[in-house]
Amino acid sequence: MRSTCLVAALAGLAYAAPKPSPQFINFEEFDAAEAPAATGPAPEAVSEPVTYSEPAAKAEAAAEVTQELSTPGKRSLAARGVNDPCSPQPDGYGPKPPVDTDADFLAFSNFSDAAKTAQTPQGYALSFSDKKASVSLNSYLGLYTLKTYDTIKCQQLCDAANLCSAFNIYYERDPTLAPAEACPKPASFTNIKCTLWGSPVTPESAKNEGQYRRDFHVVIAGSNGYSKNNPPNAEAGFTGPDAFGGAINAPNSYIGQKFYAGPYDAGQCAGACQANTAYNKRHPRADGTYDACNFYNVYLLSKNNEPQGTYCSLYTKAWEKKYSTNYGQYRGSDYYSVSSSYGYTLAPQDPGHI
Repeated sequence: MRSTCLVAALAGLAYAAPKPSPQFINFEEFDAAEAPAATGPAPEAVSEPVTYSEPAAKAEAAAEVTQELSTPGKRSLAARGVNDPCSPQPDGYGPKPPVDTDADFLAFSNFSDAAKTAQTPQGYALSFSDKKASVSLNSYLGLYTLKTYDTIKCQQLCDAANLCSAFNIYYERDPTLAPAEACPKPASFTNIKCTLWGSPVTPESAKNEGQYRRDFHVVIAGSNGYSKNNPPNAEAGFTGPDAFGGAINAPNSYIGQKFYAGPYDAGQCAGACQANTAYNKRHPRADGTYDACNFYNVYLLSKNNEPQGTYCSLYTKAWEKKYSTNYGQYRGSDYYSVSSSYGYTLAPQDPGHI
């Protein structure tokens, strides 16, 4: 979740005047953000419970703002475990094609029929259907293996998980043994997987077509994606969220930005906003004034319609929807779009002077 400095100058942040319009996407900030450890489940995984914590992410965001003003740090990433060679894998509950090949798996009509007739849960929208690829995104939260192709069960798991905004359900051709030198191409079975995501899923995000494990070909079929229709959570100390059409492009009062690769989490922006004010208040100008973060705009930043993470823009005053006119921009041939844009206003407002 680490990203670069909130404003342009580390040493001079407390004394910097609010930045002028326009507030375009800061690609240096985007490029410097530390990528999450996972963009989907491990190939051998059948269960990866959700561990993302919104309070912890908010606290980390606040700590980063303060830390980055002096000494930028970097988190270490934990390595995954692996299965022992040729060890039996947990049974898959899905149907199998009559012939055990990757091509027959991909052509098996039972998978397409289940995907095309699956229920869309209440409160969700169907993002894509019957793809031969699963979602791969920065916002990965966790994995569950189901006994049936049950979109309602997958939805319930998403609703029970912190920050879950979408889910992907699919059939996966997996090996009965962990492939190794002594068993490079074991027989297959079918797992029914339910992955949870901290951002909406899109057709473009379904790009994991499988992989080889030794000589065994893991492939995917009947992949459906569903995204929630609801706004982000309220944040203590702020009013909102207030829905916007695009990102705010205000004529004044802009004081900086943060980008967090990973799940879409408005709480990270709240933490950054509050930490920014706290630091500036400890380092006021000679006349006793400081830049107080009284409003932030949070949105989901996507690259070519693939969600990337949470973008936060901070302001000393609140702005209305009519100023939300930045819908995205090109960087070369890549289009970076703004969606799920919301405003949060500090209550009561900080006057910005000692």
